[in-house]
Parts: sequence; C-alpha cells; structure tokens
Amino acid sequence: MSETDPRPGDTVQALPPMWSWQEFVDRARAPDSIDDGGGRRERGDGPGGDAWAGGSWEEALRLAEDGWTAVLPAVEAEVAVLRERAGSEVLTTALVPAWDVTGSEVDVGAYLSGAPECMVDAVPQRISTRGRVVAFLVPTAYANTTAHSAVRHRGVALAALCSAIIASGHSVEIWSGYCGYLSATDRFASVARVVSAAEPLDIGRLMFVMAHPAMLRRLWFAVWDSAPEPAARRVHGNSYGYPSFDCFPEDLPESVEDAYVLPYLSEEDRQWETADTALAWCRTMFTSLGLLRES
Repeated sequence: MSETDPRPGDTVQALPPMWSWQEFVDRARAPDSIDDGGGRRERGDGPGGDAWAGGSWEEALRLAEDGWTAVLPAVEAEVAVLRERAGSEVLTTALVPAWDVTGSEVDVGAYLSGAPECMVDAVPQRISTRGRVVAFLVPTAYANTTAHSAVRHRGVALAALCSAIIASGHSVEIWSGYCGYLSATDRFASVARVVSAAEPLDIGRLMFVMAHPAMLRRLWFAVWDSAPEPAARRVHGNSYGYPSFDCFPEDLPESVEDAYVLPYLSEEDRQWETADTALAWCRTMFTSLGLLRES
C-alpha cells in the first residue's frame, strides 16, 4: 500500500455500486433527502449556478439521455488516427505453465497418473491482448475552481482513446467514480458502471461522462443528495468533498478485477491545459498499458 492509498477504516460513507447508466440516472433523479442539495441548485454564475455546473439541471438530464454530441466532430479524426495504432494485435508477455520431465513444481495429478511430464514451469510467452475486456475506473471529482476547459480536454482525450480501443476489437467497461475526503481521515466513495462491455458504444454518452462538468456538478451531486439523509447531509456539509479525489480498486465491486484506475484531475496537472497536451499524455499512458502500439 502506498502513502496515497486510503488507510484501513478511512471510507466511512459508501453507496451501493450502480451497475448501469440507467440506474445511475435514476438515482440522480430520485427525490433529495436534504432540502438544499447542490445537484438541482440554480444560483446565477457563482459556485452552484448553471454556468459553474456546465448547464442547468434540465440540460444535464437531457445530455444524460441524448449524449453530448456537439463535441463529436472535433474528435472523429483523432479517433480514426488512434484506431490505426490500436488496430493491430497488441502483444504482451505473460507467464504460462509448461509441463516437462523437469521443472520447479510438481503437478500432483499428472504424477499420480504416471505421466513422465509431471513437472511444471512458468515460461514467458508473447500473447495477444486483442479481444479482451478492458475495465477502467475514471475518477470524476475535481476541485470547484477547476476550469471547464481542463475537464473537457481530459475527457475528450480519454473518450477518444476508449473509442479507438473498442473499434480495434477490445470490449471496454467504464466505471465512473466519485470519491473524496470529508475530513483528514474520513472518506466517501461511490461508483457507477456507465459503459458495459455487453452494450454497443454510445459515444455521445461517453463524451458527456468523461468531458462535461455537469456529470459531476449536476448528476453526481444529485446522487449524493438523494442518499440516506445522514450521508447526504455530511457530504453536502463538506462541500461535496476535498482532495484527494483518487479512486482505488477497492472502491469497485469485488467481481470487477484488474481494472485500470486512472488518476483524478488535479489543478496542478499541466497536461490538461490544451487538447494537444491532453491527448499526448493519454496516448503515452495507454501505450504504456499495452492498449496502443508504439507509433
């Protein structure tokens, strides 16, 4: 465990995981358990208002239903380029068992059956990763002073890369995570599966989830506003959380294994200042994960 991981007992408020986009939207639409929730609030241009949130409550619901399609022309060309890098087989090195008359471990079943090749060694082998299910946990939260442009640059780059990976033959499962701290030691966590590997990719939805401020400041806030009153009151009373907004594998359901957990959007990050630097950073990260081949 690193110094940035949550300590045992830190997570004191956690919501049940939401397994589908519809369940997430329904949870956001549920009646508030507090009378001053931020998800539906309208207060002009300041924090909590439509401009700060990226749109009104009604607009957020419309985007959740129809997707954020206005940004699609800007990313279609990039997706096509990335698809070329993801289209070929990506090879990775994995340890696979090999049976022989010598080895480091005994295969008891083979030994008892009298087979001479009853010893097993783990042998490095290059195998294709094409066609596997790739799971991502993407932290949604960021500081309330974070610029919309940084949210958009990061989100569009991530969505474009995920689209390219899907187009190359992989299946992608994407979880949105809203996690943060309520005090120096008390942490809250909530996750929602916004894209399932079993469903066709809705690129408009993916763009809204990844790149639109209203995903956090309208829908995720509303999810916590409708939580049981003590939890809703505490999260709201602490300004919907403080950094670090990191998510961790432990925040996901136990059945979700080997997910790639992405870093949260920090105001100190310079890679999100422009669309080009955001895409370059994401390309490097996805290549290092073996999901894109070297250009």
